Amino acid sequence: MALSLQITKLVITLLMILGTWVSQAMPRPLLNAEAIAEKHEQWMARHGRTYHDNAEKERRFQIFKNNLDYIENFNKAFNKTYKLGLNKFSDLSEEEFVTTYNGYEMPTTLPTANTTVKPTFFSNYYNQDEVPESIDWRENGVVTSVKNQGECGCCWAFSAVAAVEGIAGNGASLSAQQLLDCVGDNSGCGGGTMIKAFEYIVQNQGIVSDTDYPYEQTQEMCRSGSNVAARITGYESVIQSEEALKRAVAKQPISVAIDASSGPNFKSYISGVFSAEDCGTHLTHAVTLVGYGTTEDGTKYWLVKNSWGEEWGESGYMRLQREVGAMEGPCGIAMQASYPTLD
Repeated sequence: MALSLQITKLVITLLMILGTWVSQAMPRPLLNAEAIAEKHEQWMARHGRTYHDNAEKERRFQIFKNNLDYIENFNKAFNKTYKLGLNKFSDLSEEEFVTTYNGYEMPTTLPTANTTVKPTFFSNYYNQDEVPESIDWRENGVVTSVKNQGECGCCWAFSAVAAVEGIAGNGASLSAQQLLDCVGDNSGCGGGTMIKAFEYIVQNQGIVSDTDYPYEQTQEMCRSGSNVAARITGYESVIQSEEALKRAVAKQPISVAIDASSGPNFKSYISGVFSAEDCGTHLTHAVTLVGYGTTEDGTKYWLVKNSWGEEWGESGYMRLQREVGAMEGPCGIAMQASYPTLD
């Protein structure tokens, strides 16, 4: 009888422990409704957000609440190398975010023979010298301040100008608006590719500064600029591998396309080394690689310059896991890399 009672107590205790484990593992709201409503009001004030009516505000609040719940549970429950947080995208659904703030179009045709990387390029140039263990082109004065594409899917234009700024090396901030208006083969705010932007700059014999041709967040009529701030003579495509990409970035900033739409994590990233496990290879967004390095705990990363303003990520930048053992690289970063050349 005593033994049976002890077994019953043991079973009850085990069930209670199991219930505690399950409750801790399951995502759940960490704030009550009143606290979330107050946080939403504070967020609206910080970002200058207003809504058309109460119905829209309620809809946006529900999206905000879902995003906040996800962020809080992610940061508490998962042992990750990075953190998520609220930002200006926090009242947007995933579909709205991808449609508005991405904008990379996969090329429908391969680059022509005279614009692709030559088979002997890496063996003849890069293999002559050891590449550095880390590099940050911001320290070399060839990376301008982080820009903000706003609600226009022309990330391709910002990626291209950042790469040209890197090779020009004169500190000039170049005009993404000129590319948005004048690159006819792209879709403007609907998306585009960096190689077509490079082709335009070659054919136009240069690009002007964004002071002379400021950004408008919408596609306008193309107008020529006479005060050329930078020129290029061509462009190359990088062989699909992280090693080739590392050797290219060791030479200059590189335009790349990445998957920024596989779930909510990329949108809400605020710090740390973003994990390749949390993205795929469906290329939806264009950014610029401006370096690479290794954290104190040995985590290797790519240094990515984005065009979503300084409030996103690490002051507008992301550190993305490097050397993941796949030719396409983390988030597909090695799949469509290219850079301008200057003979």
